[in-house]
Amino acid sequence: MEVIETTPGSSVIRLTDDELMMLKNAMNEVCNGVHIGNGFETRLGATRSEMRELLEELYRLYASQRRR
Repeated sequence: MEVIETTPGSSVIRLTDDELMMLKNAMNEVCNGVHIGNGFETRLGATRSEMRELLEELYRLYASQRRR
């Protein structure tokens, strides 16, 4: 992972295909694998729905990279 730019409230990073796959797989486990229970939002700082939306974006990005 390479940090390209950081500003208050956002960051730009560059990931290799393998790093993107690892991030996608970890997010999948958080959203669909391990049971976190009622403390999901408190522990992760986002709702399960928000995490699933991000996961879907990661899936689309990963799929588009694999087609190249």
